[in-house]
Amino acid sequence: MWQRQQTLYLLLSAGLIIALCFSIAYRVPGPDGLEGISYWQLQKPYFGILLGILAGMVLLALFTFRSLILQMRLASLGGIVALGMQGWLAWMYFTWEGPVFSWTVIFPLGIAVFNFLAARGCFQDQLMVESAQRLRNRRKRK
Repeated sequence: MWQRQQTLYLLLSAGLIIALCFSIAYRVPGPDGLEGISYWQLQKPYFGILLGILAGMVLLALFTFRSLILQMRLASLGGIVALGMQGWLAWMYFTWEGPVFSWTVIFPLGIAVFNFLAARGCFQDQLMVESAQRLRNRRKRK
């Protein structure tokens, strides 16, 4: 499990999700200076729910290493969800006036890249398994 490259990519993706959970999305002017708003408080509970779904998909993909196709599909779906989160953050960045966004708004893009790299690694492993199976079947027939 830990020797595969997609496991490393999924671990990096999970690390970025954890970092995203504990970081500040943006700061708004308040009575005592700038007040930080975390990602869990962003857009009421919706962004937090989406972040939880993404974390669940990445963790499930991390521990379904015996089923490469399921792992590949979960990683791909997680990448698509992360791109959706990045689009939502980009929309907020370009339409809102006043808040000062943190540099952590690019984390969903990194999560998406790592998930797509993990899906590609799963695909390559699946191709290798299928080619080895073909070779075994050819030997049995001879």
